[in-house]
Amino acid sequence: MNTFHPLDPLNADEFATVATLLKNEHNVGEGWRYAAIALVEPAKAEVAAFDADGTVPARKAVATVIDRARNATYKSVVSLTSKTVESWHHIPGVQPNFTLDEWHEADEALRQNPDLTAALAKRGITNLDLVFFDTWTYGEAVMPEKFRDRRLGWADIWVRAAEGANPYAGPVNGLKAIIDMNSMELLEIEDEFSVAKPEIMGEYVPRHVPQRIWDSSQREPLKPLDITQTEGPSFTLTGNKLEWQNWSLRVGFNYREGMTLHAITYNDHGNVRSIANKLSFAEMMVPYRDQAFDHYRRTAFDIGEWGLGFMTTSLELGCDCLGEIRYLDATLHDSKGEPYTIKNAVCIHEEDNAVGWKHVDGNGTTEVRRARRLVVSFHVTVANYEYLTYWRFYEDGNIECEVRATGIMVVTHFPEGGSHPHGSLVDHRTYAPFHQHFIVARMDLDVDGTENTVYATETEMVPMGPDNPFGLSLRQKNTPLLTEEQGKQDMNYQTQRAWKVVNTNVKTGIGLNPSYKLVPAASFPAMFDPNSPVFQRCKAIEHTVWVTPNSPDEQWPAGEFVVQSSVDHGLPEWTAANRSIDNTDVVLWYTFGIHHITRPEDWPIMPVDTINFWLKPVGFFDRNPSLDVRPQPKKHCHTDVEEPVRSAPTHEHGCH
Repeated sequence: MNTFHPLDPLNADEFATVATLLKNEHNVGEGWRYAAIALVEPAKAEVAAFDADGTVPARKAVATVIDRARNATYKSVVSLTSKTVESWHHIPGVQPNFTLDEWHEADEALRQNPDLTAALAKRGITNLDLVFFDTWTYGEAVMPEKFRDRRLGWADIWVRAAEGANPYAGPVNGLKAIIDMNSMELLEIEDEFSVAKPEIMGEYVPRHVPQRIWDSSQREPLKPLDITQTEGPSFTLTGNKLEWQNWSLRVGFNYREGMTLHAITYNDHGNVRSIANKLSFAEMMVPYRDQAFDHYRRTAFDIGEWGLGFMTTSLELGCDCLGEIRYLDATLHDSKGEPYTIKNAVCIHEEDNAVGWKHVDGNGTTEVRRARRLVVSFHVTVANYEYLTYWRFYEDGNIECEVRATGIMVVTHFPEGGSHPHGSLVDHRTYAPFHQHFIVARMDLDVDGTENTVYATETEMVPMGPDNPFGLSLRQKNTPLLTEEQGKQDMNYQTQRAWKVVNTNVKTGIGLNPSYKLVPAASFPAMFDPNSPVFQRCKAIEHTVWVTPNSPDEQWPAGEFVVQSSVDHGLPEWTAANRSIDNTDVVLWYTFGIHHITRPEDWPIMPVDTINFWLKPVGFFDRNPSLDVRPQPKKHCHTDVEEPVRSAPTHEHGCH
């Protein structure tokens, strides 16, 4: 059966077609690098036409390439339908995202450099098999002046205590390498100081952890937890279209955002109602808040500089996902434009979620419904950190986004008697710098249609007086945000501020305007001086929420090209026009994340730090939409305390 849809990600043949066309027409080949190839997403009207009558829109891809010899960046739009190059433009003064190929090539070049080998040998490091080079990008403000016309990288250097040991437990402090990422030339070695390595325990792989810590007798093993669905899952997956319990959505994937969710609807008793056109993460900025030599240039834009898709990892049953799983592979490209596949890039499964609703009536009658949720997830490894993203859909119309951060903190040794004012002590003479993880979610909500208005919703205390003698009354204040300037919003704990995306053109059965509310969490102030050059690169983090009119040219909140950037060419520039956002196709940008004040319990590997936010229906339904969830069969409900019924697992334990 043909399951093609215009929103489907690019496939291997399409990546190859782009590379062939650009090679034939613009000699993109040896000496060039493909930074990115992505689908040009069709307009909403084109998707609607396809869904209505099968009219197929032109299939297009956009490619960003760099001529390494001239350090010149080009963008091209390619028609996959007509097999033609529609546009080809030089974009002066910018650097496209780094690629994984560049990261590996930089490691190889540094490993073979005699000057760097000598610098390491002076520190007693002679076994290069134990050395790990980790290349980062630069921001314009911290680049060496003499190298500003180059595509520049800088490398952290780490050394493992033994083969297979944790490299991030062995920082080579005070030593950095500056690299031309086009030529892979080592431009400069910064050898500022050295610190005698303290005795620490920075290992997490069992064979390297001392027995006094990895002592199996100290913790009883867990009994098996078997997730079985003997009749299979309750969702259906047709191509990239996912349907479950009145929900319908399409799963997308690209190099920059990683997994994306599209065309999200809910079947409300036969009325298929739109909720969102697209949900994704558009930027992730991680500034390290320590001015020390080892950290002052350590600000990562994990989405704009590298791409979540490129860093997505394959998922394993029993370890990453548990239950009756369906996977989607992802197809991407290397820096030659050649396609490759990430197996099991996206995991889809159902989870029991305890009680959904319950009441015990005074007459002894009990009604209870178990809650179940559909989970769509993907995992990325960004150097030392892992980010695990879960979008969850509930039977009651709620949508939850959860991010779990884990991995290994960056650490620095310091001399005996030294201080660490901008980080926490995590081991002997070892500190982890404070840092922040800012994630910007881009949410194109279409609540019962594309014309929506965003309202700030706040709770007010009613002053005490004759009409409120006990000071009990609260009231809700809903303020429409009519311009982009008004759409710049911040958290307010005192008023429990949230934001509703409302369709004022529609009335529900009880006379309300349907809406979905962003319930914020894990949001915190930027804590930057306004003049900070680091802050100037990503002023998107200045506000919790921004609202803009939807535009296909406005995808990246810190700008399209953030490598070596000096200013934010995204949200601050777009919203300077102060356009109307009243009753139009709006995009809600939400900044959340982790204010990471490091701690010893995060070392040597970090237990997941979990953050989330919700999209909740408010007046979207006339009543609890999960009233029609069927009760559990009586055979699954036990009121006695006999030995529980056990069923055979569908999967063996462990990771596959």
